[in-house]
Amino acid sequence: MSGPRSGGQEGEGGGRMPPSTRGGRADRPAIAVRSLMADEGLGIDLTLIAGAAGLDRPIMNTRIQKSGLALVGHFHGIVPTRVQILGQTELSFLHKLSREDRLLSLRGFFELGLCCVILTQGDQPFEANGSGIGFVPVPELAQCAEESGTPLVVSAVRSSATITALHALLDDRLAPRLRLHGVLVDVFGVGLLLMGSSAIGKSECALDLVMRGHRLVADDAVECDYRPPGMVFGAPAELLRYHLEVRGLGILNVKDLFGVTSIRERKRIDVVVKLVEWSRDTEYDRLGLDERYHTILGVKIRELVIPVRPGRDMASILEVAARNELLKNAGFHAAREFFGNVEGELLRERSPEESSIPPAARLAEEGASRSAAPPGPPRPPPPPPPGRGVDAPNPPSSAFRPPADRGRPPLDRPSSGFSPTESSVSLPRPRRRG
Repeated sequence: MSGPRSGGQEGEGGGRMPPSTRGGRADRPAIAVRSLMADEGLGIDLTLIAGAAGLDRPIMNTRIQKSGLALVGHFHGIVPTRVQILGQTELSFLHKLSREDRLLSLRGFFELGLCCVILTQGDQPFEANGSGIGFVPVPELAQCAEESGTPLVVSAVRSSATITALHALLDDRLAPRLRLHGVLVDVFGVGLLLMGSSAIGKSECALDLVMRGHRLVADDAVECDYRPPGMVFGAPAELLRYHLEVRGLGILNVKDLFGVTSIRERKRIDVVVKLVEWSRDTEYDRLGLDERYHTILGVKIRELVIPVRPGRDMASILEVAARNELLKNAGFHAAREFFGNVEGELLRERSPEESSIPPAARLAEEGASRSAAPPGPPRPPPPPPPGRGVDAPNPPSSAFRPPADRGRPPLDRPSSGFSPTESSVSLPRPRRRG
């Protein structure tokens, strides 16, 4: 039996329960088999046929287990705290075995300390040469259940309907729960959980939001429960339902004051708003680029830190926070789009001919490339212009014109005796007569 139990622990650790929270893992709830059968929220009829001594065994996992390999002696992965389902396939397999093989297989299965075993589609009489579906297809099922004290229950519906009903009920009854101090408000369909120190103004903000047409969920004590695949819902405590405490006014019944449209029974927590006292020495987020998260029951929820000071319209700020959350969920992030536009404008202002390398570095690179080039044969001097001797010096270029002559139009050249490419600086000056 050591193998099956170790496998059960391994399978239980790999379940769908949320990870631990900041203040430690929430207590794992459980429900007794007796309570499961008597729960009106199940929606299907369950009938006990054997194993009444184990009705107080706890069910601690929200997922059921339908393992046909356990009937052939492979018990690895069986979790005793999960409801076990035997459907049409498993029952037909048991029917085809001999009595000795059935006893050997079922005794090893029921000795695992299972919380509950449910036979599905058991309202039809058993046929000896049929498919194996029936109320009790083999008598060894009830015999082994009584010997081990395991509740053996029959469901009148098919396996798919039974599994769906069990999952829906167990997700609600076995959800990890945590009580938080805060105020939960539904603003434009966004669940805002207001948190902060006592007397910071959470209830006053909720009252202002309710007067603007929004809905109160819970005040002072918020009952949080986890729902797969990673959501946290909040609901009011039973004694505080519909009530709001405002200092100076006392306890108010929001439902009686503003009507049924001003309250809500439960809401998913989408944003955690942490209200803090404004301080000159504290730097608050002014850009909105960095995302902060608050962990509740292992789920990361977006967190906003909003300073509170006299003169600030907190209700308007919370409404804008809810609207901004809706935009983010739709894929529009105002801060990121703004900074993207700023960066694009800065890139467009740069000239396309401007290099990203600084001028000093660019000149150094050009010098290094020239020095690295292999030396070649010397270039021959340019030929002298036509009409001049070999020994005559080359005329200066216009680029070396004296500063006083720069910007002046060139002198008219004579029609003969000079090359059209010769610079006007080399023209001889006329001699004075006299």
